[in-house]
Amino acid sequence: MTSMDPTTIPGRWDALHALLRRLDDEIATVYTDRGIEGVRSRFVYPLIRLSHTGPLTIRELAESLGRTHSAMSQTVTAMRREGMVETEAGEDARTRRVALTEKARALVPLLEAEWRATEESVAEIDDELPHALSAVVVELERVLARRSLRERLVERLDAAGYPLPAEPTGPDPEAAPPEGR
Repeated sequence: MTSMDPTTIPGRWDALHALLRRLDDEIATVYTDRGIEGVRSRFVYPLIRLSHTGPLTIRELAESLGRTHSAMSQTVTAMRREGMVETEAGEDARTRRVALTEKARALVPLLEAEWRATEESVAEIDDELPHALSAVVVELERVLARRSLRERLVERLDAAGYPLPAEPTGPDPEAAPPEGR
């Protein structure tokens, strides 16, 4: 072993990640308190979107919500397991269309009410903070626009003796995904 395990020291954003998990858990409790099982907070956005658009491919749904295809595919699998959506082959054998089940359709009014209540509650909390989190996020975006996290990481890795290879080996984060996926 060449150094101390860096994961034993709390990270700067550990508290933020823990807070987000706690808030997600509190939202999930809103559903279980009402006798509704199987609804996770990550389901709400796609379920509401599908209720307004009708069936979409996983890629269309992901793009409409600003999510990755991979993340949406995992969410769709979890929603299907909970009986919230059905999938069927799309026009292209490589695609799947996602549609709400009757169970999910019946929940949409509550999902939309919870969404609005959550947004109102978050705004209220933001207003109570001495430094609004929404303003901090805007400032963080400005800082990262000047110099990205990737650029900062590469600089530090270069200085530590781990420069990039002459030819990049990983996917280009700016490249468009292959068609049909």
